[in-house]
Amino acid sequence: MAKTVKQKIRMGTLFLFFLSMLSCGIGIYNLLRLKDDSKSILTNNYESLEYCHSMQGALDSMAITPKQSFDRFDRVLKLQEANVTEIGEQEATDLIRKNFTLYINGDSSSSTIQEIRSNIQKVLWVNMAAIQVKNEKATTTADTALAYISFLAALIFLVGFTFSFNFPSVLTAPITALTDGIHEISKKNYGHRIHLDQKDEFGQMAGAFNEMADRLEYFENSNLNKIIFEKTRAEAVINSLKEASIGIDKSGTILFASDQALQLLSIHSSDLVGKWVDDVSKTNDLLRFLMEEKGSMPFKIVVDNRENYFTKEIMDITQEDSSSKVIILRNITSFKELDVAKTNFIATISHELKTPLASSDFSLKLLEDERVGQLSAEQRELLQHLKNDNQRMLRILSELLNMSQVEAGKIQLESVDVNPEAVADNAVNAILNTARQKNVSIQKQYGHSLPDIKVDAEKTGWVLNNFLTNAIKHSPEEGSITIGVSQAGNAIEFSVTDHGPGIPSEYSSKVFERFFKVPGSNAAGTGLGLAISKELIEAQGGQIWVRSETGAGSSFGFSLPL
Repeated sequence: MAKTVKQKIRMGTLFLFFLSMLSCGIGIYNLLRLKDDSKSILTNNYESLEYCHSMQGALDSMAITPKQSFDRFDRVLKLQEANVTEIGEQEATDLIRKNFTLYINGDSSSSTIQEIRSNIQKVLWVNMAAIQVKNEKATTTADTALAYISFLAALIFLVGFTFSFNFPSVLTAPITALTDGIHEISKKNYGHRIHLDQKDEFGQMAGAFNEMADRLEYFENSNLNKIIFEKTRAEAVINSLKEASIGIDKSGTILFASDQALQLLSIHSSDLVGKWVDDVSKTNDLLRFLMEEKGSMPFKIVVDNRENYFTKEIMDITQEDSSSKVIILRNITSFKELDVAKTNFIATISHELKTPLASSDFSLKLLEDERVGQLSAEQRELLQHLKNDNQRMLRILSELLNMSQVEAGKIQLESVDVNPEAVADNAVNAILNTARQKNVSIQKQYGHSLPDIKVDAEKTGWVLNNFLTNAIKHSPEEGSITIGVSQAGNAIEFSVTDHGPGIPSEYSSKVFERFFKVPGSNAAGTGLGLAISKELIEAQGGQIWVRSETGAGSSFGFSLPL
């Protein structure tokens, strides 16, 4: 009795192979028998019939050609004497020889010839009777072979048909039982067991599965209360946090959500926790925004008819082979309100200080007038310093006022259709005197047949002017600056390239921040020009960028959509 699945498969295959070989053996055996019977008829009887017909022909032609007929008759008779195979054939052949001898010796009577003919007919009759008997025997052999082969074919068909239907169940039934068991375990039905009364590999598999289910049931029962307690405590800790938080595992299933997060999402815990995040995102706009938004920029959420501002932070938590993440929403509404107050304060102070500074600037100009009085060289020098400081204060206040307008969202754009080359030329003409003072040449690289764009020409020109002024500051004496205008797809791209010291790569992403200055730079400025430029370009739907390498110069540019 086979003990293993491998042995069962091997024995089943060998059994079918044995039946096939048995069928082939019986068929070959009966074919050989038919072959022997056919050969016997041809060799023993058919040749005797030929000999008899030849002797009759020779006997009929003896009166015409005696010598040739005698020789032919004698030769064929010798062949017949050597081919005697049937009962009674020998006596008849001997009588033919005896009467033929008498005929040769001169006894040509009709009785002798009749005797020869009679015995030839007897030989013919004996062989024809033998042919009929052997034919019936061959037919019987063929019928028997057909019966045996038909029986074996039917037996092999029935066995093979039964084997093909029953034997696969030997393999599939245990596999089906194991599959059902796995499904039950996945549903946390740890009481499910597989019952297979077999001693083969499938029986061992069922035993291992049942042992695993026992262990899982034990752990489930022993740790359930502890897990519930820990879950309750974790939820209490999460809900005590001020920030709204949402936990998501590596497969996208939502593990937990604090009360603050549920309030912001306007959803119940039962409709969120344990669900697949993509499914919930289809019906919840805020969750979809949190999953799609990759940046960390503040965003606004209206809660209880009040605008609140939040920033998103994603914490990756790696534990062994799994990786989960927690989305934390920090409420920065108070900071936003302080920032608005700061912006309003700066705007107010900037506006109020511009009036006395403008007045003092007018007074300084009056002091320079000789009609007021003559000044000494030292007084003129002090006056020039005061004038420079006053201009510097006015410039700082103007930039602060622009920045406060930008932060307050009060940028007023006056968009008109304008040629890009005209915007670039106006910006270049505004800084020509500054470039001449430092002997810096300005190269123009404009594209051909550039289409008009609808932008605020003044603010766009201001940004280009700021780029050109910075490029002149950082360019060496007798250096060169390149201003380029070209079409890039559905946008017009402006760029200003210098050959100055460049910007280290770690500071490239910070140059557009407020009050930022590259460490080690001696150039004067407030650090607001590029920040204001960024706001002005983005307000027009464009993008601003910088490309720079230390020692290889810098290229500042922006693109505006057509």
